Amino acid sequence: MVEKYRKLLQPQYLSDFCCLGSECEDTCCFGWLVSIDKDTYKRYRQCPDEAMKQEMEKKITRIRTNARDAFYAKIKLNKDGYCPFLDEKMLCSIQRKLGEEYLSITCTTYPRITNVVNGVVEKSLTMSCPEGARKALLNKELMSFDETWEDSSIRNNLARTIDTEHYKTIYQPNKYFWELRIFIISLLQKRSYPLWQRLVILGLFCRQLDQLIGEGKLKDIELLIGRYLNYIDNGDFMEELTSIPNELTIQMELMKELADERIFAGVFSKRFMECFAEFLHGIQYTADSSKEEIGERYGKANSQYYQPFMTEHEYVLENYLVNYVFKNLFPFSGEKHVFDNYVLMVVHYAMIKLFLIGMAGYHKENFNLEQVIKLISSFSRTVEHNSAYLKKVIKLLRDNKFNTMPYMAILIKN
Repeated sequence: MVEKYRKLLQPQYLSDFCCLGSECEDTCCFGWLVSIDKDTYKRYRQCPDEAMKQEMEKKITRIRTNARDAFYAKIKLNKDGYCPFLDEKMLCSIQRKLGEEYLSITCTTYPRITNVVNGVVEKSLTMSCPEGARKALLNKELMSFDETWEDSSIRNNLARTIDTEHYKTIYQPNKYFWELRIFIISLLQKRSYPLWQRLVILGLFCRQLDQLIGEGKLKDIELLIGRYLNYIDNGDFMEELTSIPNELTIQMELMKELADERIFAGVFSKRFMECFAEFLHGIQYTADSSKEEIGERYGKANSQYYQPFMTEHEYVLENYLVNYVFKNLFPFSGEKHVFDNYVLMVVHYAMIKLFLIGMAGYHKENFNLEQVIKLISSFSRTVEHNSAYLKKVIKLLRDNKFNTMPYMAILIKN
């Protein structure tokens, strides 16, 4: 017998989320490959609306190489990069004419990300949706999570699955996923420490966690968590944290190089390019300026405009990181080594911070939360959704020996 409801774990903000449709300042129907699952493709082939059926046959093509049920066909975008089924009001003509049940799983579920942990469905939002970013990031309270139920008929686009109770995980670090998740989220929400210090402590922890995993000492993971909880409560990291130098020029140079890698590959998001232009203008990044001069202007934008603003709104980036941890099943986010997953998270954080510092220098006293949301949502669309670029980042950092804790600390601290 099929259960009518299934367990669901999600951040509290998700219960308040609703798509803005044509009122949204961005559209999720531009610049991305729109995949069609096998069941939806078959439904399109039997579409009762003859005119719509002919349109679908013209604009939807089968995927012939490495096709699978979830990635069976795709929509051919217009020359301008938009989905051909968008109407003049920037709404989906498939949904308007045939109903929501005719949407693909991709179109139905976005911007929701779905994982399954120990048989429980977990949902969160990707920050590439501006309204999703507002709901997730602008709450001053600690991000919290609700255990609830959802109708089992709801379609989900499953990203990843973890089963800590399976016999195969007995000798795998995944066995301690929940203990690690609870520790990491509680650390990131430890507001008695500035956010940059929380991130550095997390890096030190991930480095030691990687070492334990490499040595096969999985039973010591819980001891490591307990030891770090004591260190944090006793303030034992303070001497090490205060000794980290402020290397803003190195920080700016490295993150600008990583950003250029993405820009030169081509960016569809006009909103992101507007943010990038404001960043360059805000630190007066010109070809005839030396790196020391640019670094000095970057530091000035940071101290005069970004820091005063972010001191009051640090919860925004805290919420971003907590959502990142939950959404990506961190620290087992995809890379083989935990510390590589930490490096990727730091790169996301540091690149966002880089752009925001420049944008703060551009807008000065008028810098506000809507500009922060514009940057984070367009950044997520451009960077977080590009797995090929993220793999290149890890390789670039590894090849240049930048994937170390001292370098991460430089990227984090301002």
